[in-house]
Amino acid sequence: MKVKNCMQKDLITIGRNALLQEAGVLMKKHSIRHLPVVEEEQMVGFITESDLRQYSFPSLEKDIYVHEVMVLNPITINVNASIESAARLIHDYKIGGLPVLDKKKLVGIITAIDLISAFIDMMGLLRASARLDVLVAKGSGVEDVTRIIKEHGCEIISVATESHSSRRKLYCFRLEKGEIDRVIEALEDAGHKVVSVVD
Repeated sequence: MKVKNCMQKDLITIGRNALLQEAGVLMKKHSIRHLPVVEEEQMVGFITESDLRQYSFPSLEKDIYVHEVMVLNPITINVNASIESAARLIHDYKIGGLPVLDKKKLVGIITAIDLISAFIDMMGLLRASARLDVLVAKGSGVEDVTRIIKEHGCEIISVATESHSSRRKLYCFRLEKGEIDRVIEALEDAGHKVVSVVD
């Protein structure tokens, strides 16, 4: 999935010569924590809720302008980048959101919450489903597991992997609800080990 598929497109922006107090009012009114600073349709900076907190005294806010505290060169991401790339940047730089650019033009913002929603959707966590955690039989492959699942009429929503104490990969299959018991039995008969089933 690409950033453009889950970013926020209806942007609230502010000018560089606005007061910090105005930025705070905008963020509160629209329940946002990130505010691009725009001048002549170009993003010239970025201001966040945490930036505002440093100057939260009313007596100070009246005299401080957005351009005095905004981040001049914020970390950005391209509109066609993957959501995995966006998640990596947000994690590595410990930030809450990224301005999204298309040929240097600001077209959206993607936040940590947007990414969580996208991953939840990709993993099918809100659909009626079950998760099978399977250790693939030695000498076999994950292809055999997927074949067995499909032969028993279950639709695979997503597959993830994680390390297991046996040093083998544990495959986590998210399946649409179906004849799960029959799938488990067929997998066990084929030598695969179903470690757990989670609804």
